Amino acid sequence: MLLTIVTYLILGALAGVVAGLFGIGGGLLIVPVLVFTFELQGMSSDVLTHAAVATSLATIVITSVSSAMAHNKKGAVQWDIFKPVALGILVGAFLGVKTAGQMSGQWLQITLGCFVILVAIQMAFNLKPVADDTHTSKPAFVVAGGVIGWLSSIFGIGGGTLSVPFFNWRGISMQQAVATSAACGLPIAVIGALTNIWEGWANPAMPDWSAGFIYLPALFGIVITSSIFAKVGAKLAHSLPGPVLKRIFAVFLLCVGARFLLTNLF
Repeated sequence: MLLTIVTYLILGALAGVVAGLFGIGGGLLIVPVLVFTFELQGMSSDVLTHAAVATSLATIVITSVSSAMAHNKKGAVQWDIFKPVALGILVGAFLGVKTAGQMSGQWLQITLGCFVILVAIQMAFNLKPVADDTHTSKPAFVVAGGVIGWLSSIFGIGGGTLSVPFFNWRGISMQQAVATSAACGLPIAVIGALTNIWEGWANPAMPDWSAGFIYLPALFGIVITSSIFAKVGAKLAHSLPGPVLKRIFAVFLLCVGARFLLTNLF
């Protein structure tokens, strides 16, 4: 058990550094590594991917609070945009967990693999949408929030990978896009985590020390170190060659995605 806890502490530290370095949520690292770790622990293949996604969302509940508060102190969160997006997120995140619950562990890994590969391509080539200053209506923001919440809760991420490019596309400055995205991570994580507790409650395939699909030892280990090391990552971002590091992480994501696809399709 001690070795397992140390593993989660290290994972939390790595996730924090990655989040600080690249400005993305640690879920992109946490979910794949948890999948591999749960496999080594002998967790049932029927639930291990669902557990990885659920546990990742639960960690984001904690980290998104401090992140959103820090951005809000600087006045960067666009609350007028957050409100309609969050409304869509509440519905989308709930439906996302329900969608994942209807998928087998195998197909959830395949879907996750495809998403990770797409993110890897975006990071490697620094693909960004061209900003459009056209006015976006509140209903459009609600729909966008629904899509972001739905996909994020399926993949166990805080939504920054999706919401930052969307906000940027709608003409919001990068600083405000990142800040507003950080605030949006909280409703995604809260609804996603609570729904996963409900969906996985009393599932006989989950190990001891679980709350639904959330594996508590992993949750606490990751939370303890991720917030501390996010500050380390943020400092490193100012002293290390960002584009090179992004491409290295993109290669890692590409390998992870390929592994999920090859393992489950062949």
